[in-house]
Amino acid sequence: MLTFDDKEEKAVEKVIATLANNLQLETIQPPYSQILTFSELEIRLHQHRVFQNGKEIHLTRLEYSTLIFLASNPGIVFTQTQIFEAVWNMDSESCHSSVVNVIYNLRKKIEPDSKNPTYIKTVLGVGYKFSA
Repeated sequence: MLTFDDKEEKAVEKVIATLANNLQLETIQPPYSQILTFSELEIRLHQHRVFQNGKEIHLTRLEYSTLIFLASNPGIVFTQTQIFEAVWNMDSESCHSSVVNVIYNLRKKIEPDSKNPTYIKTVLGVGYKFSA
């Protein structure tokens, strides 16, 4: 602990005031929303939890990561390879069945009607997109 006499304390206060006046402070942006909401689907990123109509949906790690990847980029079409590389964090020449299975299971859990999906749409001949 430092102690100053009155004269030293005033000098330190002047230095601090001068520095504060001359420093250029950077504006800090508030963090992005910790919750993604789409109709009845709510994704709480900070908690790693997903709710459909207020009811918690339990997802595997791959299902959750796939959902976050797609929901964070609504409207963008991703190929199965792009999804596989982003979620599995590895390259693969035969990722087709892995991605298809995860999308199928994810739709069963989050879609009101998995045969007519609201959120995860198939773009024939290309891949999948999240529809907000």
